Amino acid sequence: MDAVIAAILVQDGVTNGAIYALLALALVLVFAVTRVIFIPQGEFVSYGALTVASLQLGQVPGTAWLLLGLGSATAVVEVVGAARARQPRRVPRIVLAYVVYPAAMLLLVRWLAPHGLPQIVQVVLMLLLIVPLGPMVYRLAFQPLAEASILVLLIVSIAVHFALMGTGLLLFGAEGSRTSPFWAARFDAGAISISGQSVFVVAASVILIVALYFFFERTVYGKALRATAVNRLGARLVGMSITLSGRLSFTLAALIGAFSGALIAPVTTIYYDSGFLIGLKGFVAAIIAGLVSYPLALAGALLVGLLEAFASFWASSYKEVIVFTLIIPVLLWRSLTSKHVEEEEG
Repeated sequence: MDAVIAAILVQDGVTNGAIYALLALALVLVFAVTRVIFIPQGEFVSYGALTVASLQLGQVPGTAWLLLGLGSATAVVEVVGAARARQPRRVPRIVLAYVVYPAAMLLLVRWLAPHGLPQIVQVVLMLLLIVPLGPMVYRLAFQPLAEASILVLLIVSIAVHFALMGTGLLLFGAEGSRTSPFWAARFDAGAISISGQSVFVVAASVILIVALYFFFERTVYGKALRATAVNRLGARLVGMSITLSGRLSFTLAALIGAFSGALIAPVTTIYYDSGFLIGLKGFVAAIIAGLVSYPLALAGALLVGLLEAFASFWASSYKEVIVFTLIIPVLLWRSLTSKHVEEEEG
């Protein structure tokens, strides 16, 4: 291996690592706030990529119908809850959020899709379709079990993963899709050619990470999420809504996943089940961080991206095995250096 090949592999590793960093941040956030190991994070990546691909083909993406279906189911659950709590004033807001909005988005997408929209508009439409799915999934699958053990939440998370993956096959079919690049330029640095798409992916990831930093540091909701992550019981005692924190964390996870899907779609062909493998690599980075540290998650994602890139050069048939084997020494080291802590009650 010469310096040119090494530089190309580093470029690929950093580009992939930027995507894995976003997913690792989402996984750490969701686990810290809700104790859910969010296995379906990868499905939001697939949904985001395939939704943009559908819009580029002038088709109505299946996620528009999924939003309407999940919204209707969530509306029924919320209306029943409002009736039991004798809070009829909540019903109009519930109908507006979970029925009117999805129906309006479906009509809007059916009208706009055939008109050859600019790529940025396609990405915005995709986010408007997919981001609301996050809190809906939380409301239907996880909120009723918010006080369950981590093991029960993990089992439910796996079930939701399979449900969303099967739904993806139904909505998008088995064929893969790839979108056009955001930036098709190329930059020559000596013997190395750097693609504009790689620069765009890294820059967009850094911008989103910085935006999340300011969200957690400067906003009330961000500080509430941090407080809930540090001590759920203490946050509840001082009046913070655990339910609201859970929904907000799933909203951010859906946003990060869908945005990551839009970034990675021009780089590789995405299938309905591709998100699972991508999400697992983000999970490896999150495990390196112990599912608690954001800076370590970023470092772990960069390590995973570089390891994958160099493994694909030396042993392409075993690159996935090499990446996932990284979990073993990390878990062994953590088991030897960490003290056992009982799961927090309440």
